[in-house]
Amino acid sequence: MYSMRKTYNEKLKNELKNELDIKNDMLVPKLEKIVISVGAGEFTKDAKILQNISDTISLIAGQKAMITKSKKSIAGFKIREGMPVGVKVTLRGNQMYNFLEKLIVIALPRVKDFRGVPRNGFDGRGSYNFGLSEQLMFPEVVYDDVMVSHGMNISIVTTAKSDTEAYKLLEKFGMPFSKGRN
Repeated sequence: MYSMRKTYNEKLKNELKNELDIKNDMLVPKLEKIVISVGAGEFTKDAKILQNISDTISLIAGQKAMITKSKKSIAGFKIREGMPVGVKVTLRGNQMYNFLEKLIVIALPRVKDFRGVPRNGFDGRGSYNFGLSEQLMFPEVVYDDVMVSHGMNISIVTTAKSDTEAYKLLEKFGMPFSKGRN
């Protein structure tokens, strides 16, 4: 595998600077962090399944995932303050670039009937969010060790000032956006 960070610094940065007509090198959009999160849903009371989800996400991300706890009680959802509600991991630096490369080059092409990630996941401030329906597309995940199939939300935070800049940056990295409008 090649290093996406090296490719960005040597090639993509200059291409983006010219395409977006940016004068200052420091204003060229770049990746800031990637957050992978999983909501526990009905498994909040089962510690073994929650730990299995945490282990799976840690394996995928290459960094230890943390179990998030609720900040306040919500009676309608039968959640008490301090109860585990999900798992998340924040990737920066080399871990972030390694995960993005693994996602684009290995995992997404393994999805059955894959037609690209949706284009409507931009938030207006340069971040991109999308969800995956299951974790089995990643090669590190051993099917026999999975207790429950779960999806995940992936948030890619960039320094881009607009959705257009963020789209161009991710497109340069090779993110397979869908062809049609969605």
